[in-house]
Amino acid sequence: MNDLFGRGGARKGAAGQGEYSAKDIEVLEGLEPVRRRPGMYIGGTDENALHHLAAEVLDNAMDEAVAGHADHIEVILEPGNWISVRDNGRGIPIDPHPKFPKLSALEVILTTLHSGGKFSGKAYETSGGLHGVGSSVVNALAERLEVEVARDRVLHTQAYERGKPVTKLKNAGPVQNRRGTLIRFKPDPEIFGTLAFRPARLYRLCRSKAYLFRGVEIRWSCDPSLIQDETPAQAVLHFPGGLSDFLAAAIEGQATVVPAPWAGESDFPEGAGRVEWAATWVERGDGFLNTYANTIPTPQGGTHEAGFRAALVKGLRAYGELKKEKRAANVTAEDLFGGLAGMLSVFVREPQFQGQTKDRLTSPEAARLVEGALRDHFDHWLAGDPARADNLLAFAIERAEERMRRRAEKDTPRKSATRKLRLPGKLADCARESAEGTELFLVEGDSAGGSAKQARDRETQAVLPLRGKILNVASASTEKLRQNQELKDLIEALGCGVGDRFDLARLRYGRVVIMTDADVDGAHIAALLMTFFYKELPELVRQERVFLAQPPLYRLQAGGVSVYAMDDADRERVLKARFKANQKVEVSRFKGLGEMPPSSLKETTMDPRRRTLLRVVLPAEDRARTSDLVEALMGRKPELRFRFIQENAASLEAEALDA
Repeated sequence: MNDLFGRGGARKGAAGQGEYSAKDIEVLEGLEPVRRRPGMYIGGTDENALHHLAAEVLDNAMDEAVAGHADHIEVILEPGNWISVRDNGRGIPIDPHPKFPKLSALEVILTTLHSGGKFSGKAYETSGGLHGVGSSVVNALAERLEVEVARDRVLHTQAYERGKPVTKLKNAGPVQNRRGTLIRFKPDPEIFGTLAFRPARLYRLCRSKAYLFRGVEIRWSCDPSLIQDETPAQAVLHFPGGLSDFLAAAIEGQATVVPAPWAGESDFPEGAGRVEWAATWVERGDGFLNTYANTIPTPQGGTHEAGFRAALVKGLRAYGELKKEKRAANVTAEDLFGGLAGMLSVFVREPQFQGQTKDRLTSPEAARLVEGALRDHFDHWLAGDPARADNLLAFAIERAEERMRRRAEKDTPRKSATRKLRLPGKLADCARESAEGTELFLVEGDSAGGSAKQARDRETQAVLPLRGKILNVASASTEKLRQNQELKDLIEALGCGVGDRFDLARLRYGRVVIMTDADVDGAHIAALLMTFFYKELPELVRQERVFLAQPPLYRLQAGGVSVYAMDDADRERVLKARFKANQKVEVSRFKGLGEMPPSSLKETTMDPRRRTLLRVVLPAEDRARTSDLVEALMGRKPELRFRFIQENAASLEAEALDA
């Protein structure tokens, strides 16, 4: 110890720094702690912290509106980085404070940390401000703050600079038809430097507050000289639809899984507050969930979000159990919420937040209250429209199965485009390096592959022959799928990966064309390939990148005329339309693509100028039926296929099927 401490036990330091006594202990009074350490109160001194000041003042005005004492709020951004917020509520009390009789309640609120009217719950049943530091922090970090209070038809004013009053509370005389509080301030450059309020950000803040409480009208105004984008200089923000309007604006133009959002509101038992929600599911992308507590954004979620998730997952699983859909048990919050676009807003008494910036709600009872309130509503919404509910269930099951495949699979790294696959020369790649305008033809067998390689346009068309009928991924185990060489070669050729390694930007071809023989076996192989894309690479189907080639089945020749026919019916039509009644016509039936001359294959099936392609699409409005059909026709249960044949036998042209 002697090498660390001196004889008196004090830690040795640099020369002149060894003394440490009571005179070194600082006691920061009033609002000085805020100015010394602003990060403790507003999270820093960056742009986010600057705008947090405006949010604090607006939140106080919103608390008056939510409590039913105000119905409009004015927000004005002026040159010089000045902002003012005015409400028509009750107005901050200006009478002497009982504990500090020489000070008005207004001055106590603006100069004393942890002072306010929201601790007891008597003045506000629910509020966003809880710690009593919002207004005082804004005052401390403002170069100048001016306040006007209209109460009992009398206007009172006072001014502050850097948290200290520079004028006394003044009686500015009588006013008519005015009440409430106006706070106008300019952030201190000593704290925030040259940072300035951004009109677009403040406008979005005002708009979100108006969405969150349909009973308030927010009047936005900004000096036109401050605007550099499409932000309006003036706007009246009022949304009677609340969160439903908010969600509609957020997902405008996006395709959704369900035709209309699930939205509503509900009171908590025993006056504990209320919850409002609006949610839908988007076809593409990961969606979002914006949560709020007492109109305060909670970007990190919290207990109210946990209750929301529990209500939806348990409700959908229960619906799946009712429908005897065993796969519903695999659905997790990750699956259901991956494509959810939603808004959740709660109003609770004495909420607990994580930190002064209130990014996360931590009130334990919020999870129970939200789950209890939403579960019945969600159950009724599902039961009210089975078709809609089936579509949502199928959507969640798709994502669950994809998640489980991602967990089980380990992709091989993406290989070079020129690398030969396991079968030498199997992939005949195209010359163009970019994916734009290129096509990968999937053909059955090396014979068809040979013809296709000769018929293709080497610049833009690649050919991958597949050996026989590929694995049925709808009925095969994950392990079997991973070990299947044909599918591994196909995935490697595409280059975009599968599961959590899927990246559309890495897709090496603009289109994938399934080109099989025009017979029953060819149709079966095409069905197996479509099942593979539907199950393993659904995004390619959603992006409409998968096509079916339409090769002819017959060639008809007579008198130097050669015509192709797609099937038996087309053959009869061509015979009547293109040839004379007594003319001797040579009819050739192609047994497969491998027997077609390359010139004929190019002319009829591969030349973009003359061919016909069928686009494979995934109908978003009937997702549940698509999932059921794939499961019935390609799944493990033969009884489902038998039932399908029985139910559809009358509409099937059984006599036209090959023997």
